[in-house]
Amino acid sequence: MFVSDNLSVNEKGNLTIGGADTVALAEKYGTPLYVMDEQMIRSALRRFHESMEKFYGGKGLVCYASKAFSCKEMCRIVASEGDGLDAVSIGELYTAVQAGFPMEKVGFHGNNKTNEELRYALENGVGHIIVDNISELHRLEALAESMGKVPHIMLRIKPGIDAHTHQFIMTGQIDSKFGFALETGEAFEAIKEAVSCKNLKLVGLHCHIGSQIFDIDPFVAAAEVMIDLMAKVSRELDYSIPGLNLGGGFGIKYLNEHDPQPFEKYLERVSAAVKAKCDEYGFDQPYIYIEPGRSIAAPAGITLYTVGARKEIPGIRTYVSVDGGMADSPRYILYGSEYEAVIANKANEERSEKVTIAGKCCESGDLIGENMLLQHAEPGDIIAVCATGAYNYSMSSNYNRLQKPAVVFVNNGESRIAVKRETLEDIVRNDV
Repeated sequence: MFVSDNLSVNEKGNLTIGGADTVALAEKYGTPLYVMDEQMIRSALRRFHESMEKFYGGKGLVCYASKAFSCKEMCRIVASEGDGLDAVSIGELYTAVQAGFPMEKVGFHGNNKTNEELRYALENGVGHIIVDNISELHRLEALAESMGKVPHIMLRIKPGIDAHTHQFIMTGQIDSKFGFALETGEAFEAIKEAVSCKNLKLVGLHCHIGSQIFDIDPFVAAAEVMIDLMAKVSRELDYSIPGLNLGGGFGIKYLNEHDPQPFEKYLERVSAAVKAKCDEYGFDQPYIYIEPGRSIAAPAGITLYTVGARKEIPGIRTYVSVDGGMADSPRYILYGSEYEAVIANKANEERSEKVTIAGKCCESGDLIGENMLLQHAEPGDIIAVCATGAYNYSMSSNYNRLQKPAVVFVNNGESRIAVKRETLEDIVRNDV
């Protein structure tokens, strides 16, 4: 049993992803190797898109959170599905521009946007800028005036919702570096100031309560709180805010015991709450934005490694070392994140031993995971780590001057390079 539906075993006993033999992929492209299943990405985008149509009557936009995994090919796929994009840096904006993404469908985030980034966003006509703090509001107002622009903006609000997730990925509570606090009155004062800005047009409010959330109730609570705030703005400031961005954070299945709710359930319950609140206050439902990232990219991806050393410490543990590690898979050392793995060339064999998969970086904590149930691992085997399509390539580094792996897309059994493997020359390219 695999955590993702796109994984299977072929007649050779090898693991496949999207119909492509992972052992053959490792032989052709080398390891470590990120592999993304294009059809699974498109399927997830369409599920969100169709649910938005069903539950919000077409008054909404799915904006893929590109921080999860960004490259030009990913931008092109999202654009071809008619969806929007969430970007958080000038690099993500530049990637979208270079991919020919329709910039009017891009929202620009960030808690500390530089003037260079804001100017680039204005020059390239992003759909809306999500303002995070008062100083940014003032800087953006001055930049917009100097450039003769009137950009659409949203304000990021902290709704005070506990998302029951890892403290490093909780973003909706008052103690967060992101956004304006609702409980203190800061959010309402920021809205008043934004409404008064002559060179900015407030078109929406935004909230994002965290990541990898399995419980639907926090999403419902956040939506209700945000509609309450919009009603207060309408009542006390006589200003109608047409858009509401409810962010992302939908949990996915990293382990077989994980049981996330289907995307459609999230959207059905939250849309019902939005409708009920709008009916209560007697105003039209706002245009809804959502920003799924992990739930689109993570299940569609795996990472392939080649086993090198095997080290058995009697009565302690067995280490199986691979040719990658924290530089290309940082989530374990950051969050203690757990994964399922399989020996790709022995995928039809019984998982018979618990091992610690160790990386090759010069850190004791450089692990892919501990106590992972695998088939018997030997040097030369190919290990596939599942559900790695989000926050691995995007958070990868050149620690120990390791080269970043290639990214390969598979589509119905065929493969193609989307991001080339770094060369040794790439490692020193910017050295002087």
